[in-house]
Amino acid sequence: MDTSTQITDAPPPAQPPAVDKRAARGATRPGDRIFLGLSRGSGILLLVIMAAIAAFLTYRASLAISKDEGNFLTTFEWNTNAVPPVFGIAVLAFGTVVSSIIAMVIAVPIAVAIALFLTHYAPRRLSGPIAYVIDLLAAVPSIVYGLWGALILVPHMNGLFGWLNDYLGWTGVFSWEGGAPRSMLTVGILLAIMILPIITNVSREVFRQVPQMHEEAALALGATRWEVIRMAVLPFGRSGVISASMLGLGRALGETMAVATVLSPTFDIQASLLDPGGGTFAQNIASKFGEASVFGQDALIASGLVLFVITLLVNGAARAIIARRKEYSGANA
Repeated sequence: MDTSTQITDAPPPAQPPAVDKRAARGATRPGDRIFLGLSRGSGILLLVIMAAIAAFLTYRASLAISKDEGNFLTTFEWNTNAVPPVFGIAVLAFGTVVSSIIAMVIAVPIAVAIALFLTHYAPRRLSGPIAYVIDLLAAVPSIVYGLWGALILVPHMNGLFGWLNDYLGWTGVFSWEGGAPRSMLTVGILLAIMILPIITNVSREVFRQVPQMHEEAALALGATRWEVIRMAVLPFGRSGVISASMLGLGRALGETMAVATVLSPTFDIQASLLDPGGGTFAQNIASKFGEASVFGQDALIASGLVLFVITLLVNGAARAIIARRKEYSGANA
């Protein structure tokens, strides 16, 4: 008999039985079961804590809003001791959003540029010390930034405010009447300095994870170093940069002591970013909670609920943006 015929007619080798992935995950070893239970319990505990916080804020906020004679979302006044009480978050929402936007506009481009410099331009003997200093800046307490801002930053803002008023004052956004530079622009600059180390550190680690083969392939095609960054590094790290920016935005939205130290709130909205006025949710809660009555505390908790919702929406938007960028190789994390 022909050997080729025997080989052809031979039955195919038996396939190994399919392994149930769920059974593989739920391994039989006690250590694996303990770890699975702890990790699952941690996730459930986190959801329970978040739900408990939301329930507490909602309950205390409902007690205050039910007695508010003004519109909680549009009233430009905060007087919880009046009879009847009138308070709203319009000024606080404006100040929180504007100061955070200013901080992000300043911090994100600088942080990404520093991260690219440390990972693709700076020599190793220089990038190491710079990265170490940036790590230390991320650990500085916010009250230290606030004291530095009040004692050093604010007195040196007069020159910048005067220049903006001379050349851009006609816009109304940068007009300045010569008062103390304790305004939204000063707060935004201070917040940008505070969130810069966070965004830089995360972006640097993301850029370090770019596959070497991507960069080498671009170089082999004749790309310059900037073209390699533009075609390989930035698309790969886009979702990571977005995540880093959201971390920085979260700190900017909830920053308390630094803003309270630098800002001179007047509870009104100024068209100019250089004039004192406005306020933020966190700063208003920190400055008024200690002397507030029980009802006033409920009103402040109601404003905290709004900040809580804004934070959830920001994080949800970030996750949605990252999910839409999954087509970039390696950017799915």
